[in-house]
Amino acid sequence: MAKLPEVVSEAWDNRAGAVVLTTVSSDGIANSIYATCVSKYDDETLIVADNYFDKTKQNIIDGSKGVILFITGDNKAYQIKGSIEYCTSGLIYDDMKAWNDPKHPGHAAVAIKVEAVYKGAEKLV
Repeated sequence: MAKLPEVVSEAWDNRAGAVVLTTVSSDGIANSIYATCVSKYDDETLIVADNYFDKTKQNIIDGSKGVILFITGDNKAYQIKGSIEYCTSGLIYDDMKAWNDPKHPGHAAVAIKVEAVYKGAEKLV
């Protein structure tokens, strides 16, 4: 498993607005959503709270990998690609429940395990 480079970890802390999470169906059809309930668990894992997933959840259950795309306040774009774990219990789930706004259901914590990282078109990892 790869780790986020320090420059990307710092960029994550300075992201502007929602991230885009993309998964792919078993038919090969991409599905992208905006996600605002997100966190960095550690340098190998980003978490997105499953508050209202539908197609995204099905894609994950079917084995999709994922991509998180985000932009910083100074308009630099980053992509993190990796495998996905759908956590309905355990440490990652508990972490998500601690920061996810209680007005949202927090059905699960979607953990994206870092495999590749890009800054724009430049591959960093």
